[in-house]
Amino acid sequence: MDDDATMERHGSMQDVAPVINLARGGRTLRLAFSSAVVSLVASFAALVTPIPLFNVYRAEDGFTNADIALAVVANSVGTIAALLVLGRLSNHLGRRLTAIASLGLLMLGCLLLLNVHDIGILLAARLLMGVGTGLASSSLTSYIVDAAPSRPAWLASVASSQGPMLGLSIGAIASGALVQFGPWPRHLIYLASAGLLLLSAALIVISPETAKPTPGTWRSLVPQVRVPARVRQLLPVAAAVFVATWTTGAFYQAFMPALVEDQLRTRSSLILGLVFAAYMAPSVLGAPLGGRFTSAAAQRIGMIIFLVGWIGIITAIDVGTLALFIAATIVAGAGQGIAISAATHGLLYGSTLADRAPIFSAIYLLCYVGAALLSFISGQLSNTFSLPQIALGYGALALVATVITVLAARSPVTSVAGKSQHGE
Repeated sequence: MDDDATMERHGSMQDVAPVINLARGGRTLRLAFSSAVVSLVASFAALVTPIPLFNVYRAEDGFTNADIALAVVANSVGTIAALLVLGRLSNHLGRRLTAIASLGLLMLGCLLLLNVHDIGILLAARLLMGVGTGLASSSLTSYIVDAAPSRPAWLASVASSQGPMLGLSIGAIASGALVQFGPWPRHLIYLASAGLLLLSAALIVISPETAKPTPGTWRSLVPQVRVPARVRQLLPVAAAVFVATWTTGAFYQAFMPALVEDQLRTRSSLILGLVFAAYMAPSVLGAPLGGRFTSAAAQRIGMIIFLVGWIGIITAIDVGTLALFIAATIVAGAGQGIAISAATHGLLYGSTLADRAPIFSAIYLLCYVGAALLSFISGQLSNTFSLPQIALGYGALALVATVITVLAARSPVTSVAGKSQHGE
């Protein structure tokens, strides 16, 4: 082990969260793993509940495409703030307490969304939910990795990276269905989400703690993003993967409702939910496929598939074909699943318990900074350029990220010999 790796492993003690000695694979640890996965899925399901209502807000409350994009920015800003300030909190207060706090913030956001009639309420709710999501992203993903069974080896990275995608898919479809077919279309989905979050919090309450609380809580609030030195060389390509794929998700949140209605000629709220899920759900299926390859190869394969999907998306918008749009979205979603899981697995390679929360904070920080910046810029540009032109810009970003990944992707290494084996 080199000096840098030794320093990372034995770094300042105030950032170390010692693991509690629970039997690996025991019943209590399986409960913790299951509860953390359910809670992560519920958190991200709640996050997307407004998407099928965005066209309702546009029609009934006069919201513009730029307003909707600003709501995506507000959510991202809240998440970024939470990741920077609260990202290490679970190392000091424990996974359970911080997870319950994140679920509580998301519940408050859902309750605020019950009365959306001006943009200020929507922005406040999305900001609050962003903070909750940011706290959940670091605490629940670390909880999942702590409690995951040792076999299969890919389970921890897939569950932690694809749990959000599964939640986004379920939330979008359920929201679309309830808005279109249920009573109280502007309220029922938020009440249902709040109930699911409350149930998730109850599961966390009865689950065991996996990280022993340690001193240094206030010091942990000083912003710090840390990636172990042994995988730092992987960060540039991982950033390209995360930014391109997550900004596409932000594009679907901000502009897909108007795009589907104006360019693809459907006003169905359920279709809106299904289209968004068509991007997120295949990510869950695509992720395990990446485990068959090295981290570098899986990132290359995933990003090439992702780019092919974007070519199809742009073509579908140009010809106005909903079926092609959905098919291309599925392809892009599968590609992002392979690429994101491979990049996450590479960054988690050889991580210690104390490394995990800061690593996940770094991952989600890259994701949300990219999403916020691109959403803000594209939202302002939407006042000047058409939505098909905005989509073309996102497609260009996918092309640049794919080229970077194909040329520069590397797998994690532990030695000089490892570099020749995995650094293709």
